[in-house]
Amino acid sequence: MEKMKKMKNKSFKQRTKVIVVSILLLVSSVTLISFDDKEFKIAKNLDIFFTLFRELNLFYVDNTDPKELIEAGIEGMLKSLDPYTTYIPETEIDNFNFITTGQYGGIGALIRKAGDYTIISEPYKEFPAYKAGLIAGDTVITIDGIPTTGKKIRNVSEMLKGIPKTSVKLEIKRYKEEGILEKTLIREKITIKNVPYFGVFENNIGYIKLSNFTKDAGKEVKSALIALKKENVESIILDLRGNPGGLLIESVNVANLFTDKGQEIVSTRGKVKKWDNVYKTLQTAVDTLIPLVILVNRGSASASEIVAGSLQDLDRAVIIGKRTFGKGLVQTSRPLSYNTQLKVTTAKYYIPSGRCIQAVDYTHRNEDGSVGYIPDSLINEYETKNGRKVLDGGGITPDITVETDHPGSITISLFTKNLIFDYATIYVAENKLINYSDEFEFTDNDYQQFLKFLENKDIDYTTQSDENLKELIDVAKKEKYYKDAIEEFEALEKKLAHDKNKDLQTFKDEIIHLLTEEISCRYEYQEGRVKASLKKDVQFDKAIEVLKNKDEYFAILKGITDKTDSANL
Repeated sequence: MEKMKKMKNKSFKQRTKVIVVSILLLVSSVTLISFDDKEFKIAKNLDIFFTLFRELNLFYVDNTDPKELIEAGIEGMLKSLDPYTTYIPETEIDNFNFITTGQYGGIGALIRKAGDYTIISEPYKEFPAYKAGLIAGDTVITIDGIPTTGKKIRNVSEMLKGIPKTSVKLEIKRYKEEGILEKTLIREKITIKNVPYFGVFENNIGYIKLSNFTKDAGKEVKSALIALKKENVESIILDLRGNPGGLLIESVNVANLFTDKGQEIVSTRGKVKKWDNVYKTLQTAVDTLIPLVILVNRGSASASEIVAGSLQDLDRAVIIGKRTFGKGLVQTSRPLSYNTQLKVTTAKYYIPSGRCIQAVDYTHRNEDGSVGYIPDSLINEYETKNGRKVLDGGGITPDITVETDHPGSITISLFTKNLIFDYATIYVAENKLINYSDEFEFTDNDYQQFLKFLENKDIDYTTQSDENLKELIDVAKKEKYYKDAIEEFEALEKKLAHDKNKDLQTFKDEIIHLLTEEISCRYEYQEGRVKASLKKDVQFDKAIEVLKNKDEYFAILKGITDKTDSANL
């Protein structure tokens, strides 16, 4: 047995030696060919990298893991580029495919950690978790008999995912119910909707929420638009807020619904010229005349910016909200060996006016390696189809900017510590609203019960005023001014010291709004959350206002109204 083991080790070493020699010969032979300076540098540095890697593995004092070393090297190399160029190891291929296709095999539910346990945070309607009766707030005790206690969320997620038509058995603990519930679910192919909700509002205004640009996003928006037109809507709001983008072709498909066939929507230009492309609309539009408002914010990026920017350039839509993220880069996935991939930035994209809206300059880094926004001196002016002035280099600037209030620090604390979520679980269990409707309101009496729930909860937080004052005091101490103004500083500290009970009243409206959203989601899932979010939404309200006043709408598109005017509501 020992002899066989030695023979195997010898065989392994010989194979390794052959591979090493082969690579060295390949790299060495490359350097002998007549290359230009750049190609010589590539060959030279590959040789250096390989020899360094070999020496580390042979002589470093402790044992090294070749996989970890290489992945650390890859990570360091890609870190010097932009954040969108990433290495995707085999273990993350499924997650990458989900991001691009919106599909995976599993039970159809969002999960989150709560201490040592895993909680169902949102089942997707019509999928296995929903069919099995799982609800938000359920604690997952075991999966196929394996306890989930202490496991990382990604490990629990991997246990729940699997090949469609296979079964998975869960033990669940539910608030206010005795004992453990056993649920057997049959996994399915889960496809997350790009359009979680659409509906009709006052003055026959149709609304479509588009959350992502995964496969079939264009088809989903088209179906929603046709359904709304059957309801005789006279105008449309397309909500792209918080939409991070996705597939470039789907942005073209969405824009195609509102523009003539053959219209250029976006073009791409990069180092590999044969990959440069011009994307034009290929289908007959659903409606080229219906008034259209597009809602955007800082979370609207990539494909969202192509849709908003192209329709702004073509004077086909009025853009309302806040300036978008500013991602004007295109990525392509390239297969590598051993089922790994490289997602690499291959081009910049340009919308019809000719502008690229990339906001961050990754090409010219600062001395410390940091990156900055493209300076004003390098931002150029372009024109829309009607001659309106638009800018490149910083996202899409709305035609009407509507600022929203920043949430209070206490509101953020309640949300991030899952106290909003936890109370919604209690509220739904104790109230069981059989006749729930869109008119649901979280009353003042309900809010008093919520305050009682918070009495023994940790909701400590720091306000921006706290942080700024602390920074000012530190500076004053360094510059020797603090002692002379100590009384004033102490008075200011008392004046600005946050009071939890006072803040719970000051920010009552926005806290109630979040509670309403979470409770509505328990009854109507994603659709309920979206509808509840629109109840006190100043950007949505502004869109309604503009579409009700057709003179204002067309004046904006013709450039009669000053594009920089803003509505601070």
